[in-house]
Amino acid sequence: MAFDRSRRPSDPRQAAEAAFKAATTKPVETAKPISAVPASPASAVPGAREMVSLRLDRAVLEHFQKDGPGWQDRINAALKVAAGL
Repeated sequence: MAFDRSRRPSDPRQAAEAAFKAATTKPVETAKPISAVPASPASAVPGAREMVSLRLDRAVLEHFQKDGPGWQDRINAALKVAAGL
């Protein structure tokens, strides 16, 4: 008995590849006018913090971590002072 492909209108592999492509392809974004782009994302929410990756010397990290939890806040405060903010 031969397998009847007429009952299955599409190839499962092609359907899976099409679904994968649709799920992983970024839609093309249209250019926004400059006036529509906010000046700074941080200005939208006062006091909001942003997660960043920062490379510090081991001695600097140990200095701020020696007093325990809150070391990230202490680094932030020191950077504000250094930047004159």
